[in-house]
Amino acid sequence: MCPAYGPFYFELNSRGSGNGADNLREETMIRSCALAATAVLTTFTGVNAGAADPLPTETHKVLTAELAVEAAQAAIAACKAQGYNVTVTIVDRAGMPKLVLVGDGANALTREVTRRKAYTSAILRVSTGDFTKRVATPGAFNPGVFDPQLSTGQGGLPIKVGDDTIGGIAAAGAPGGDKDEACASAGLAKISDRLN
Repeated sequence: MCPAYGPFYFELNSRGSGNGADNLREETMIRSCALAATAVLTTFTGVNAGAADPLPTETHKVLTAELAVEAAQAAIAACKAQGYNVTVTIVDRAGMPKLVLVGDGANALTREVTRRKAYTSAILRVSTGDFTKRVATPGAFNPGVFDPQLSTGQGGLPIKVGDDTIGGIAAAGAPGGDKDEACASAGLAKISDRLN
């Protein structure tokens, strides 16, 4: 059995006036106990590490800042050509703002409206127009009850690579959600050939 006092006791004891054979026996015993403790620790650590499954890995595409800027500028230009001063917001897949571009003369309220529309499109992976239709049905489940950031009304579109939603784009400030959505769609069209 290993002594409870460990190597510190051996050092103190070996300095005293003990028998050399007793000191050698005690040193051998301490080394044996240390080796046994190391072996036990290694065994248990190895069992736990081998039994644990590795964490899963998740990979996904990310919308670059360059593409976000280009899409927002195209959306604002499309609305400006029709005489509308709008704001465009682009969010990432989690609904966090990546870019807010406020057109000249756009109403201050449009910043918040576009953020919520883009968030809704990214999180729900559908256009805000489709979401509005879905919750307008009597008795339909409305996730907006549980997430007050969700927004109804046209103007927000998901940004997709295949079936994977990588973000959302929204425009607001035109006289009607259909016109907001057309501007957001123009922004998506500008970068669609590079969404792969």
